[in-house]
Formats: sequence, structure tokens, C-alpha cells
Amino acid sequence: MTGAKRIAVVSAGLSDPSSTRLLADRLLQAVSSEMLERGVVVEARVFELRDLAHDITNAMLTGFAPPALAEANGYVTGADALIAVTPVFSTSYSGLFKSWVDVLDREAIEGTPVLLGATAGTARHSLAIDYVMRPLFTYLHAEPVSTGVFAASDDWGQGADRVAPLQKRIDRAARELADRLVGGSPAPRADPYAPETYLGGGDSFADLLAR
Repeated sequence: MTGAKRIAVVSAGLSDPSSTRLLADRLLQAVSSEMLERGVVVEARVFELRDLAHDITNAMLTGFAPPALAEANGYVTGADALIAVTPVFSTSYSGLFKSWVDVLDREAIEGTPVLLGATAGTARHSLAIDYVMRPLFTYLHAEPVSTGVFAASDDWGQGADRVAPLQKRIDRAARELADRLVGGSPAPRADPYAPETYLGGGDSFADLLAR
């Protein structure tokens, strides 16, 4: 095992429990598993912005962060990576999420790899990650990974695996963040579309054509 990597997780869910926190936890779990396969332990802390809402408001009004907010922002600043998840309202990140960003030091996450996540009631908001979240973190000179993970209400219910299963998106994003942090590759995974096994029974396309 190599030295541990610190990951800060910020969840902007407003309810308790929330689908936003649920997504944040699953992203962290996937990243931790991916890193462990590469011989790296993850140290992580999860911050619920709803618990810091009053401190965020006070920081906006006074220009000074109260102790709890200062501690959270300090951990984010010193982390090796950030997982940031927000609910989407009116096609954009929540006001609480943006207010937290506004009281975060402008250079706090410069060069930091970031895994972006968002939740909403319907898939109509799925482009919010690329149209509003990614530009925000690019402005902060962070380095968002290519895959953002959006979860609508249907992704949690029955039949959620019909198209683009949520877990597959989570796993892909986790691999990209692990690549940014440590590089290398985990143990090889079986290719579900390998010609020799895709059709079942060990038949390859060549086998079928030869019949």
C-alpha cells in the first residue's frame, strides 16, 4: 500500500436523508474501492452543506468563516480530490451550493481533480453538470474528470437499470478520478462484449459464421 489520499466530499442536499447524499456516498464508495485496487487507501470526510447553511450565510455577510465552516473549507483546500454533488433546481445548482462556492477561497481547489454529481426529479436536468457545474469548477481552475454522474428519481427505483445504469456511470467516473490521483490500472475486468463470450455458450462471431 502507498500513502493515503485525502478526498473531500461536499453534498448540498437539503433534506435528511437526501438522494444527493446517497449519490455522494456511492461515489465515494466507488472511488475508495477503485483506489484500493490500485494499492492506495482513501481518507475521506463528507460535509453536508445543510449543516453549514447558517455559517455560509454569516460568512457572506461578514467576510469571515465561523469555525465549523473554516474547518470544512480547510479540509477541502488540503484534499487531494473533491467529490461535489448538488441537487438541481431550475436547471442549475442549488443556491446553497453556489453560496458555499462563493465563500470558498478562490485558489482553494486550483488544480484539484473533481468528480461532479447532481440529482433531480427528472432526467431533463441531466445536462446541468456540463452546462453549469463544469464551467463553474473550470473557472476555479479545478480539474473536473470527464464523466459527471447525474441521478434522477427513476435511477433509484424499480427498472432503474434499463438504460445507462447508474452504477456503471458511477464506476466509470470513479476510475477517471483514480486515474487522476494515482494513475496505473486496477485488475483487468472482463469485457462483457468480447466476441468470444458476448453471444453466450463460448460462441464467437467466427464460430457462427462458420456454421
